[in-house]
Amino acid sequence: MKNLLVALAVLMACSQAFAVEPSEILDDPVLESRAREISKELRCVVCQNQSIDDSNADLARDMRVLVRDRLLAGDSNQQVLDYMVSRYGDFVLLTPPFKASTYALWLGPGVIGALGIFALVSFYRSKSKLAAASDAPSQTVVAGLSEDEQKRYDKLLENDQV
Repeated sequence: MKNLLVALAVLMACSQAFAVEPSEILDDPVLESRAREISKELRCVVCQNQSIDDSNADLARDMRVLVRDRLLAGDSNQQVLDYMVSRYGDFVLLTPPFKASTYALWLGPGVIGALGIFALVSFYRSKSKLAAASDAPSQTVVAGLSEDEQKRYDKLLENDQV
């Protein structure tokens, strides 16, 4: 079992280490470092939780090549990012901008968390009120009883609890 876990960890480490293929690497180390920097900011639209720098998907490879082509054409880092956003939308950015179309991405988790906390607090408050009501001496008013009948009912309950 231990050997299996070690082998799995090695395979996972290797898959990320070799996402950028040697054929993709630029000859100019400055351009290559810029390409890697940009690639770490872009999401693989197939994997969705990995940057294109870490992903082995074919589309991620195509996106890495596209980034390098744009850099070779003389684009700045921001121009490359703008081009990728124009082509794939804001979703391609691992950190999308805070604007009207992405409010749900930024605010959604907080709203859902707040609603969950509110539901838990409401649930436990109602549960504690029910527990307190059941522990309290019963002075329950039964519908349809006259005043004399209610007094007899309460007296019977008191005698039953003793």
